[in-house]
Parts: sequence; C-alpha cells; structure tokens
Amino acid sequence: MLVPSPWRVDFPAIAALQRQDQTYLDSAATAQKPQALLDAISHYYANGAANVHRAQHLPGAHATQAFEDSRNKVAQWLNAGDSGHIVFTHGATSALNLLAYGLEHLFNAGDELVISALEHHANLLPWQQLAKRRALELVILPVGDDGMIDLQAAATLIGPRTRLLAVSQLSNVLGTWQPLEPLLAMAKAEGALTVVDGAQGIVHGRHDVQALGCDFYVFSSHKLYGPDGVGVLYGRTQALQQLRHWQFGGEMVQQADYHSASFRPAPLGFEAGTPPIASVIGLGASLDYLNSLDQPALIAHEAALHEYLLRGLKARNGVRVLGAPQVALVSFVVEGVHNADLAHLLTEQGIAVRAGHHCAMPLLKAMHLSGAIRVSLALYNNSDDLERFFEALDQSLDMLR
Repeated sequence: MLVPSPWRVDFPAIAALQRQDQTYLDSAATAQKPQALLDAISHYYANGAANVHRAQHLPGAHATQAFEDSRNKVAQWLNAGDSGHIVFTHGATSALNLLAYGLEHLFNAGDELVISALEHHANLLPWQQLAKRRALELVILPVGDDGMIDLQAAATLIGPRTRLLAVSQLSNVLGTWQPLEPLLAMAKAEGALTVVDGAQGIVHGRHDVQALGCDFYVFSSHKLYGPDGVGVLYGRTQALQQLRHWQFGGEMVQQADYHSASFRPAPLGFEAGTPPIASVIGLGASLDYLNSLDQPALIAHEAALHEYLLRGLKARNGVRVLGAPQVALVSFVVEGVHNADLAHLLTEQGIAVRAGHHCAMPLLKAMHLSGAIRVSLALYNNSDDLERFFEALDQSLDMLR
C-alpha cells in the first residue's frame, strides 16, 4: 500500500533530514516547517525588524500590520468571530498558566476544579498548583480502556461545586478525540468555566470554537507547522473579562503613575512586553499555507497513514497499542522490552520517535508503565517513512529479544 505525500516538497527540513538518513516521526512534539514560513520570517528580519504597536515610523507600522494580520488569520482559522478574542502567549503551557493565575480570584476554598486522567502536564500542573494555593479540590475524571474520558463517571463527578473544567481535545498519548460536547454541557449546566487544551487537536481538521462553545481554547504554534515560542489563547468575551492581569510591563498598561496603574483589556492587556513578533508573523504564514491545501485530501492522507501504522504495529508479536488511537499518533509498548532501550536502537537507525512518559506521567503510572514509544505523523510523512520505521523496529526487537 503506497501512501505518497504531495506536500513533502514544501518542507525543506524533511529533505535535509533524509540526506542525514533520518526519518522524522515525532511531529506531535514539534512539526517541521513549510518554506512559506521560512520565507515570511526571513522577509521580516531582512526588510526591517521593529517593535509592534509602539512606533510611528514605517518599519514599526509594517511590523504591527503583519502582527495584527496574523491575529486575524488565527481568529479566522478558529472561527473566533473577532480578532479581539485572540491573545498571543509564548506557548500552550504559557496560556494555561495565564488562565490559572488570571482566574484565581474567582475560586474559594472547597470549590472544585475538574480535569481528566489523561492530561498533559501543561493542563495538570497549573490547576494542581492553583488548587494548593486556594485550598480547592482537584477532581480527576477517569479514562476507559478505549482512551476516552468516562462520561458516566464524569456525570457523577461534575457537580454543584465544580467551578472549572479543563480537558484535552485530543490525547497526546492515546490519540483519542475526547467527548467534548457532553463534557462541556455538563460543566455549563453547573455554571462552570470550560477550558479546552487544543495543542494536539488543532493540527487535525478545522475546529470552530464558537460551535464548540468552550470559554477558552489554547494551542501551540509549533505543532501547527508554525514557529516555536508562540501560543494562542482564545476566550469568549465574557470569559476574557473575568481574567485578571498576571504579567505587568510595557504595552499592557493604559496609564501608570508611581503608585498606581490601569491596564488594557484583552488582547493587548495580556501581552506584556515585546511579543515574539517574527514568530507570530510566521504563524500567519503557516496558516496561509495550510489554508491553500485541499483539506479533504489532507484528512484522507492522515487517515491512510494512521491505518498503515496501526496495521503494521498490530501485526508484530508482543506489541501492545495503548488505547484505541484515532488519528495521526500511536503509543505502544513491547512485552519484555524497555521503551528506552527500544528508542535507543531506533535512534541509532535514524528513526526519530518519542519515548518516555510524554509529559503525562500520572497517566502512564495509572497504566503501570514506565513509559511508551510514540510514533506521530504529519502531512509530509509517507508510507516509505513507515516502512523504514518497521524495518528498524524489527531489527531492534530481534536484538533486544
């Protein structure tokens, strides 16, 4: 079964890695970048870099225009309705910490924050630490063997004391789309705020945040074929109005005296200091590139590759796939083989995969695993990449067994 990628040529790093005999299968951690992004960042630096929002000179005006154009592109990508709903941060982790500190004043001792058992540390630790600071209860929704949040259990755990629900859209370990619609409905029925970690989900398909109906949605640029150092926080108007400022400095201030100050509302009020200007512009270029692609063809390509990967893993003795992955990534363990040893041998053969707890240590502990191997796919991967992986996997397992 051949699964070619017509978009592979748009990613110069893939050709460079191939010349180094490297096969890149770790895109859920960081995706490679299209030429359109490299061109946009080079143009910004080569034609006059300048700070945004603060200068009347021409380079500053150009930088500000390009920066705000990217905000508009993100809003359109999410169907956010208005660019004022989009706050740029330094990553999804930064956005989630902004929420944990910016919403802290809303919670009182004994209130409940609800997350799931499969959350990435970025959507666990900010809420865990907030619970400790404010004497809150952190409630954990269990996950079934299929890798999905248990809705029956959720219906009993989300209740009158629930003040916030924060869950992943797509598990970075199990590759499962989570049942957001009923979960968000349960939380809303209790008047709770809702946060969706879209770091993995944003990459696969288009997601309409207005239809989704969450209060906040966060994602990272670097997984969406954009630059690193940039995150996005979407918030509904009423939800953003409840956020308190958590970082202070230039740009976010309206008026300042020595002993008092007033601050801008969102989005600029939550973008203190010089933002990652080139990277935000680069994200806009990546979205332009993605918008130019045939979306049905892209979804079909990802599905075919995912099926190819699953079928190959399940055909090998002793390989256990975790959960029931649905798109673009698969985590697995091998009976009698340590994941770190297997990852080492794969690396020696030029196969770039992820090993360990995948920043979801409690989930792996609950599964009685020290770690797992994760293979993750992107639009530039093809069936040849997977054949090289399978060949290296077989050789590694022969040695380890």
